[in-house]
Amino acid sequence: MQPTYRPNRRKRKKTHGFLVRMRTKAGRKVINARRKKGRKRLAV
Repeated sequence: MQPTYRPNRRKRKKTHGFLVRMRTKAGRKVINARRKKGRKRLAV
């Protein structure tokens, strides 16, 4: 059996990065919600 979590920085950025979030309306909504909440990190 292999570990279920295999960290990969590039894949992480490509799927959850800031630029990816900003690309869609829903993604921008996510960023804004996190801003409103006062998150230290908005996206990976």
